[in-house]
Amino acid sequence: MLIADGEGLQQFKRHQHLARAGEAQDTIYRVEAGWACRYRMLRDNRRQITALFLPGDYCEPHWLFSAEVHHPVVALTDLRVRRIPLQEIRDVPVAQYENVRSVLRAILRSLHGQSDWIVSLGRKTALERLSSLLCEIFDRLRSGDQVLDNQCAMPLTQHDLADIVGLTPVHVNRVLQVLRARGLIELSARWMRLPDPEALRKLG
Repeated sequence: MLIADGEGLQQFKRHQHLARAGEAQDTIYRVEAGWACRYRMLRDNRRQITALFLPGDYCEPHWLFSAEVHHPVVALTDLRVRRIPLQEIRDVPVAQYENVRSVLRAILRSLHGQSDWIVSLGRKTALERLSSLLCEIFDRLRSGDQVLDNQCAMPLTQHDLADIVGLTPVHVNRVLQVLRARGLIELSARWMRLPDPEALRKLG
């Protein structure tokens, strides 16, 4: 990290914005705890979530290249982030270049993830969309040591899930019931367990 432990930490409450469209941004954030998302609002107030930010993720790392906020970012849960001034990344000495490489890798992961989401929204069935999303969340949390006994946090509401996969909350509820009935997911009290992650991944 470019900022020493104990410095640069910032708290956001659920539904509080980290950034709003049109703002200039001189900082990127690394999520320490909690979840956030990027979204777009349509003219009829329908929301489309276009990116999730989980613990360990850099929030909007491409701000390194363009400091203007194009789409708002909001906390989905209470959130703790570490602020990384963009100037510190741009001026980093050669000895600390690995810090820059980690941000650039985050940008690449973000681009790959957006491509996967476009395919999912454009071509996959409701069952495939939701299965793919749940597997993605599970895999990302597992890579950050946030999974134990195939169980991880799941603070997203059915409305949040609907805004990600382009379905109605009612349709999302039906698909979740199908996945439960097949024994592929267990949901309770903001937690998710995948008894057989590979089976769910194949479905997605």
